[in-house]
Amino acid sequence: MVRVEYHADLKEVQSDAVLGRLLSDRARDAPFDRIDWWQALAAHCGIAPLLAVAREGEAVAILPLRRDGDGFAALGNWYSFRVRPILSEGADAACLLGAIATDLATQADRLELRGLSGEDGSATRLAEAFRRAGWFAVCEPCDVNHYLELDGRSYEQYLAGRPGKLRTTLKRKSGKVETQVLTRFDEDVWAAYEAIYSESWKPEEGSPAFLRAFAEAEGAAGRLRLGVAYAGGEAIAAQMWTVEGGTAFIHKLAHRESAKPLSPGTVLSAALFRHVIDEDRVAAIDFGTGNDPYKRDWMEQVRSRYRLMLYRPMVPRNWPQIMRIGLRRLAATAKRG
Repeated sequence: MVRVEYHADLKEVQSDAVLGRLLSDRARDAPFDRIDWWQALAAHCGIAPLLAVAREGEAVAILPLRRDGDGFAALGNWYSFRVRPILSEGADAACLLGAIATDLATQADRLELRGLSGEDGSATRLAEAFRRAGWFAVCEPCDVNHYLELDGRSYEQYLAGRPGKLRTTLKRKSGKVETQVLTRFDEDVWAAYEAIYSESWKPEEGSPAFLRAFAEAEGAAGRLRLGVAYAGGEAIAAQMWTVEGGTAFIHKLAHRESAKPLSPGTVLSAALFRHVIDEDRVAAIDFGTGNDPYKRDWMEQVRSRYRLMLYRPMVPRNWPQIMRIGLRRLAATAKRG
């Protein structure tokens, strides 16, 4: 017998023996699936979580959601590299996700799940579960994720495969910039990062408090890789990475625009790549979402992130959107024909 329940109180979830264990940092291999990540989103980004949970005995499926107007969206924001359902080992994904999809019809008329991963089957699995439950479902790419699989290469072996222009820049500029990679949180370096970010080409930070809290927690857990580059004693570039489950995640990078001729971002990136490849011995590096051209110099694989749009077909207010999607599909089919 499958039971579906909803949790808006993450402290309640944490105290649940099964859910707390499944969502702990010891059980996950990326920050985006952990309860402390969602707690930080709630505390610093104003995101109200709602976890849809299906249980059958000890088997559990969790669909992380957030309230979005009169519907629900995926539990994440611009800091999240991806979202996905979380299942306990051996759980029947089709059965449990299907139960969530069926029960959600009593909670909302529409959902939008943006940022779903495709490489693990999450996007396809969810789309199929909701369709079987009677939802009108449209799944389409919405973003890309640049990714690197090292296949046992050392840093020097990896670097030899980078574009010639990048390698030339490193040869010319590395002697002009000093770099440091810390594996702990440092108040002074973080202050330098914030000052650098304010003078960079980057848009205003969405939630500095969230980012700092995350960096402090990852530093305490030994997962933080905080890089800073100096020229003439001045900090001119900074980057925040984390390492977990054999993967290095590149969260933030910035350099002062005034220091651009020194290519400090490139030199600092190289130092961090060297550190995570040769010292941490990661198997992969994840550059997050966005199709920025500079990512192609460092990464070798590109994979999609998906948006799953879900509508209850018998709800009249959903009909205009369903019709627009249908017409768009017909036009695309006609164009291909």
